[in-house]
Amino acid sequence: MAKYADRLPANVDGALFVDANCIDCSTCRWIAPALFDAAAGYSRVYRQPKAAGDWADAARALIACPTGAIGSREKRPETRADPYPERIAGEVYYCGYHSAASFGAASYLIRTGDANILVDSPRFARRLVNRIEALGGISIMFLTHRDDVADHEKFAAHFGCTRVIHADDIGPNTRTVERQLTGTQPVSIGDGLTVIPVPGHTPGSACLLYEDQFLFTGDHLSWDPDTPRLRASRQVCWYDWNKQTSSMERLQNFRFEWILPGHGRRCHLAAADMGPALTELVGRMRGQAPAPLSVRNLAEAS
Repeated sequence: MAKYADRLPANVDGALFVDANCIDCSTCRWIAPALFDAAAGYSRVYRQPKAAGDWADAARALIACPTGAIGSREKRPETRADPYPERIAGEVYYCGYHSAASFGAASYLIRTGDANILVDSPRFARRLVNRIEALGGISIMFLTHRDDVADHEKFAAHFGCTRVIHADDIGPNTRTVERQLTGTQPVSIGDGLTVIPVPGHTPGSACLLYEDQFLFTGDHLSWDPDTPRLRASRQVCWYDWNKQTSSMERLQNFRFEWILPGHGRRCHLAAADMGPALTELVGRMRGQAPAPLSVRNLAEAS
């Protein structure tokens, strides 16, 4: 739990605070951008919550924080509700409960008629596990890459689910994964579920496409709300930037509307705009000057 005595000096005065356990994963900043921002290499509270909605957003950030670095000296009814898993659209949910073991990566739950799919691993928290059980459990756990696996072994042991990862990302933390994919061609792992290998960030990075609508991208692709445009990070490319660029280019062959990343902001674009947005991103990745981009029907999901 966060300690007020350890609160960071950049916080504005008030009940809500971030303490020195912060690892600057940015989770709270995209969950509650009206309350949290970045300062001196950490997250901080730059505006104290006032209305009930502010306090509800503060509670969402507090629960999701991977290191328990967010605290409040004021107990409010709004902070007692647990929203996770939280519906994004259709039967796709954001799990919250980030783990420090994956540097605060987001994870997601897909509810289907036959089998639920967990995309990457959240923290193995009893409240979240109980909620997932109530929603039908987990049959498949898809791991986008080797970095965001967190408590995958605990979830696999509890739910008896089959884990899936690309073989090129097998290592000490993923050696027990049951299904290890190979090659660079798309692979179906269920009805409406297509794995798209996208080597670059890591050798075995892969995206999961669900019903030609939702693309779960791990650390391959996210949204930059400040620009605004799609984003890939060369700074955290651990394997091969040229391969990541080529992988990004191949995504233009697929139809999707949602980008749901492990790190970074998610976004929703009209399907007709996703191709041009990817083309513009690939141009920047290849060192070309960015072209003007007009995006219709943009709705960022916070």
